[in-house]
Amino acid sequence: MKTNVVNNTFLNIKNAVQCMAFGLLLLTLISCNKKAEENAATEAKPAQTVEAAETAPANPPSNFKHATAMVNGVNIHYVIGGKGDPLVLVHGFGQNWYMWNRLLPELSKHFTVIAPDLRGVGESDKPETGYDKKNMAKDIHELVKKLGYNNINLAGHDIGLMVAYAYAAQYGSEVKKIALMDALLPGVEPVWSQVSASAWWFGFFGWPASGDIVSGKEKEFLTNFWPVVGHVKEPFTAEETAEFIRAYSVKDGAKSSFKWFANFPQDGKDNLVFMKTKLKMPLLAMGGEYFAAAFLKDHSKLVAENVSESKIAGAGHWIVQENTAQVQKDLLAFFLAK
Repeated sequence: MKTNVVNNTFLNIKNAVQCMAFGLLLLTLISCNKKAEENAATEAKPAQTVEAAETAPANPPSNFKHATAMVNGVNIHYVIGGKGDPLVLVHGFGQNWYMWNRLLPELSKHFTVIAPDLRGVGESDKPETGYDKKNMAKDIHELVKKLGYNNINLAGHDIGLMVAYAYAAQYGSEVKKIALMDALLPGVEPVWSQVSASAWWFGFFGWPASGDIVSGKEKEFLTNFWPVVGHVKEPFTAEETAEFIRAYSVKDGAKSSFKWFANFPQDGKDNLVFMKTKLKMPLLAMGGEYFAAAFLKDHSKLVAENVSESKIAGAGHWIVQENTAQVQKDLLAFFLAK
């Protein structure tokens, strides 16, 4: 891989600076936005927003149901529906299981789809510890076993990519195919150091004080963060926006999800062990044209033997929402191929 491609990709997002400085900048931005909203509210009382009205979890398509299982010492919430072989979808940061909602109707025609909330967000438990991806993969593995499945197809986006890889690395004989979607693996070089030096949010989210800074300002935080790594303007619907904000506004939601980032050093150590044995199952490296497509295929080849690629046209990081049609088409083509 050419180093300048990776550098250009991420330097166009944000120049690397001290994470604390960015944290303070973000806090200032959030506070200013909050004050502006409060001032506006004193002048006029607009109709209730979708975000304010939405207090209950969003519902999946009618052929799906909400459920919760006690696994690996925590309650994990998930939605499940469809028919056929199991396909497990693992979400990433800034979203929850609902990131897959647009895809569920079509995917469920071919697979029994299981979309959990990771520990730390939404209706899943938020313990103090256990946020390394090796252990979070164990959460999902125990859920799969509890549901009675021995072999699955697996896809993960963002943090979910890291969890999906840790799952496949630990339980490789139980994974038929895996799709890694628009992120990278901690500790896997050369890309990891280059990206983490430019992605200021890695440092801020892993900073112990960040959860307290964002608490009570989850809406302002998320709506200001999403565009940083996106390309398409306003890719989320009002319903998606409301559900994601709700999932991180539950008690300790944002604070616990930041622990996914705080555990990157441990994840890096674990990945250096995992990658000594390359994955054998087919792997699809799916990256947005304006984000991970620049490096994800070559990155994946460092940990897997059988890698194919999908570049999602016109998309930044939020590929499922920024180009839903191509993501659905390419995922189905990969998982249905004999």
